[in-house]
Amino acid sequence: MPQVTRLDSESDAPVCKDGPTGCMLEDQSKRRVNCRRGSRCNFTQSGSRDLPADDPPHGEREQRFGMAELWWRCSLWLPGWRMIRYEGPYTPSLFGFPDMPPFSAFDPDCFPRAAKTASPGQQEPALGVLPEWNLADLYPSADSKAFLDDLARAEAECRTFAEAYRGRLAALAKEDGGAGLLEAIKRYEALDDLMGRIMSFASLSWHADTSDAARAKSFGDTQEKMNAASAELLFFQLELNRLDDATVAALSHGKLAHYRPWLEDIRKDKPHELDDEIERLFHEKSVTGRNAWNRLFDETIASLRFRIGGEEFAVEHALNRMQSPDEATRKEAAEAIGVTLKENGRVFGHITNVLAKDKEISDRWRHFEDIADSRHLSNRVEREVVDALVTAVRDAYPRLSHRYYRLKAKWFGKDALDYWDRNAPLPNVEAREFPWDDARKTVLDAYAGFSPRMAAIATRFFDERWIDAPVRPGKTTGAFAHPTVPSAHPYVLLNYLGKPRDVMTLAHELGHGVHQVLAAPNGALMAPTPLTLAETASVFGEMLTFRALLAKAKTVAEKRTLLAAKVEDMINTVVRQIAFYTFERKVHSERRKGELTVEKIDELWMSVQTESLGSAVRFGPGYESFWAYIPHFIHSPFYVYAYAFGDCLVNSLYGVYEKAQEGFAERYLAMLSAGGTKHHSELLAPFGLDARDPAFWQIGLRMIEGLIVELEGLEGK
Repeated sequence: MPQVTRLDSESDAPVCKDGPTGCMLEDQSKRRVNCRRGSRCNFTQSGSRDLPADDPPHGEREQRFGMAELWWRCSLWLPGWRMIRYEGPYTPSLFGFPDMPPFSAFDPDCFPRAAKTASPGQQEPALGVLPEWNLADLYPSADSKAFLDDLARAEAECRTFAEAYRGRLAALAKEDGGAGLLEAIKRYEALDDLMGRIMSFASLSWHADTSDAARAKSFGDTQEKMNAASAELLFFQLELNRLDDATVAALSHGKLAHYRPWLEDIRKDKPHELDDEIERLFHEKSVTGRNAWNRLFDETIASLRFRIGGEEFAVEHALNRMQSPDEATRKEAAEAIGVTLKENGRVFGHITNVLAKDKEISDRWRHFEDIADSRHLSNRVEREVVDALVTAVRDAYPRLSHRYYRLKAKWFGKDALDYWDRNAPLPNVEAREFPWDDARKTVLDAYAGFSPRMAAIATRFFDERWIDAPVRPGKTTGAFAHPTVPSAHPYVLLNYLGKPRDVMTLAHELGHGVHQVLAAPNGALMAPTPLTLAETASVFGEMLTFRALLAKAKTVAEKRTLLAAKVEDMINTVVRQIAFYTFERKVHSERRKGELTVEKIDELWMSVQTESLGSAVRFGPGYESFWAYIPHFIHSPFYVYAYAFGDCLVNSLYGVYEKAQEGFAERYLAMLSAGGTKHHSELLAPFGLDARDPAFWQIGLRMIEGLIVELEGLEGK
């Protein structure tokens, strides 16, 4: 009988020294540490014994983590056991996989070594146990029966739905007060949830490791199938929008009252909708069009390696080194990023040109006047509101970013900051590292101080493994909160390295997650929130965490560090994002005149950087290519102003909260719970705020300026 190893305490756990390999652990709190294939793993054994008699059947094992994952982890999950390591010869009866090649024992050298993530002699921070998300709440695996059955069901249901309702909506609207139309909308919403669940699983699996060919193929195949299936549903919104206004108004106050916000919302798209067959063509070609170029960008960025100090790093680690306390490390990282991005400039330039032209074609066919109008429409915000925001922020550059970077240059003893110093920690300040448990406590305590309900929702993300935190080769860079679908729950992706900014990122993404949980009861059609309002909860969560940390500051140095970090985050969220928006406008405007060279894109990038950052920041060779790694330009053109919108809006909200806390939390959570059912003017009215008022934006900008003034007041103390 093959032997297994039982680990009876955390002290017995294997130590994964170089990153990914083949063990799977779980502690008493049900937190799992997955060491994937690719490098060594040392075991401390606490004894061996035969496999227990209650070994679950093959089907249950496969449902838990999938055949491929079981094999590559070389481990087995059994009831009452925290980790089982297979040490005996391969036997089909043990694993139940007849096509698995035999092996005599787990040899840590049997797989190729992974690229190291730390320089020789340099250790990554002791962050504790970092959680990896459990996607089994969506599906056990991409080859599980549940996933394949739902995939087939979605394809079949789309066809039968189209057969049942295409060309019949006008008649259904007139029958029995629209009862038949109500049933159709409910069925449409259920389909939306089903397909959203399928695509969420495929997408999240791929984001966890974009370098895995099997995941990439599964994601691509699923995307193609769902795209083809959903093409059958395009008629539905088009036919609804062809109903006359009087009919829709009557139905919206009758049997379709629940869906009134959605019906009113989709009718805003009516002036830009095309004939059914053209819409279908646009939809079907998106797989080989925009979606394909998005995927190429993601996989290219994930595959790049930046050579720093004789080692090769993925983009996330390279960017992180630009926040090192050591200037030589920052400089070397910045220059390495510039070199590698420049070497791949033709690819990124081509992707940018293709997608800008693709957008121009779509905008022209849909009769959008301005290059950003389609984004404003999807955000449900008026162009003049965005224009007022942009003007207010650009006018504030001198008293915000220019002023702060002059102050920071003084701290660094320079006449101007080199660009690799812009996000550097303050000199002569001990950099604090936050182990994962400390980050969790910091954020949850801050949330609880505002609203116990908000903290309770956020706690579920930790306890139920809705977070994927470790940095891994191939994992998508940055961070996001994916809402999935109302019938499931959101997931948060981080690349956690223990920096104070990582704690703020955790607070930010959990804010999104809380918002998504609260909005879910509105259903698949009305839970999604426009991007401008989607940033509200995330930035508010950051603000709560910052204020909680600031209140605990015991020294002037600690207070200065916190204030400086917050000001930099606000500048990055407001000033930088409006500069990014300005850059996008320039790129898309120039692209309408003809294809852009990489040098031209570089020139446009530098023009907005010098304007927004001012003379206190000195740019060196290589920085002109830094536009190339920013995913928002590729995935969501003109999305970036939503960050500035959300930050300024939250600053205004927080000002209201500071003046009158009684009942504020209830009104705030009610605003989040509305999801996509209300316009921003309706949501802000209970707080006495109106984003259409030009003076509104000054409230948020003055808060940033006030923090800079507070920093200046600490000089000499």
